[in-house]
Amino acid sequence: MKHTSDSDKKKLVRRLKIIEGQVRGLIMMLEKDAYCIDIIAQTSAVKQGLSNAEDLLLENHLQSCVHKQMTSGQTAKAVREVLKVYKLKRK
Repeated sequence: MKHTSDSDKKKLVRRLKIIEGQVRGLIMMLEKDAYCIDIIAQTSAVKQGLSNAEDLLLENHLQSCVHKQMTSGQTAKAVREVLKVYKLKRK
């Protein structure tokens, strides 16, 4: 993540630590036989948090690495990377 600003790195680390706490909470909920809907609500929150972190990473990648590739004549490489990310997001 050498092209990510310190501010964005801090945001990502913060988001991932929140997600880490949510996953620990999920484990405790399962161990304590929490109500299924409550567990599902928490898994949904984890997925949304990961999606938000992924979006920020993607935005940074497009604005730095892909932009640099396109402006330095590496258009084919940039297109391959965009397509790779697109395929990953569809999974």
